Amino acid sequence: MIRKVATLAVLGAVAIGMTGCSNTEEPATAEGKGTIAVIAVDLASPYERVLVDAAEAEIEKAGYTATINAHKLDPDKENQLIDSAISNKVKAIILDPAGAEVSIAAVQKATDADIPVFVLNAEIAEQGIAKSQIVSNNAQGSLLGAEAWVEAMGGEGKYVELVGPPTDNNAKVRSDGYASIIDGYPGLEKVGEETANWLRGLAKEKMEGLIAANPDITGVISGNDEMALGAIEALTQAGMIDRVKVLAFDGSVDAVEAVKNGTLVATVLQPVLGVVEATVAQAVSYIETGETGVSEEKQSIDCMLITKENADKYVSAFVLDEN
Repeated sequence: MIRKVATLAVLGAVAIGMTGCSNTEEPATAEGKGTIAVIAVDLASPYERVLVDAAEAEIEKAGYTATINAHKLDPDKENQLIDSAISNKVKAIILDPAGAEVSIAAVQKATDADIPVFVLNAEIAEQGIAKSQIVSNNAQGSLLGAEAWVEAMGGEGKYVELVGPPTDNNAKVRSDGYASIIDGYPGLEKVGEETANWLRGLAKEKMEGLIAANPDITGVISGNDEMALGAIEALTQAGMIDRVKVLAFDGSVDAVEAVKNGTLVATVLQPVLGVVEATVAQAVSYIETGETGVSEEKQSIDCMLITKENADKYVSAFVLDEN
């Protein structure tokens, strides 16, 4: 069972205080209550950059030191970083996992060493090891996005899909969510699919191949912003961007600009700051009281849809002012 978490107030100190991360190997020198290790996916990703900056700000606000590292979806690197965190006797580990299955052993290793692990952004495929798992509500968000895209397509046309890595459960959940809406429209025909691992450059390359094989497409659905932006580059070079409707997922600054200029139909905004704030709060609570303060390990926070109609309310990276 996944418990829904109310969206948290994160427009203040977290958003304002986001700065560069700590050195990726050494903690900050300031005295504090101890160290919390943050292990992300890829610090070059705009989404992950906001995630780690927000985590560092929240951790330091609570009086702890943050260390920041990334595994780049490499399970071996993830294991090395977990080993390092154990050796350094950190108070807790906040982990964006390398994969739903492959990260289970790493989380178990830390837990066996009496270091609590708090998973965020993507889930692992086993409960009872991590103290909490907090994600965006990817199923709900994908429905929002698919409905907007179907409307833009007029319920008909040929389209292709760019998906994330098969090891990441988010990729499947979003793809399945899109399909649950699109499959209700027999006039929409999926003619191609490629895995682009959340990467803009790879997505551009894959999209070029999809265009060559299917020059008559009128739609693209993407599991994240970076892949959608790569698709837009390929479509623009092919002179097709004016007739192809593209859907994205994340809510990054670049994606919102694409929504504003009309090259994206919409992007689904992940509540990354809310996810981070809830994760750090539960980690700090567990360190200091032995309890996370919530009853469910798996929790989710609902996404929002950004279209031309509300893009002007996007006030900073991954923050939409609902007032």
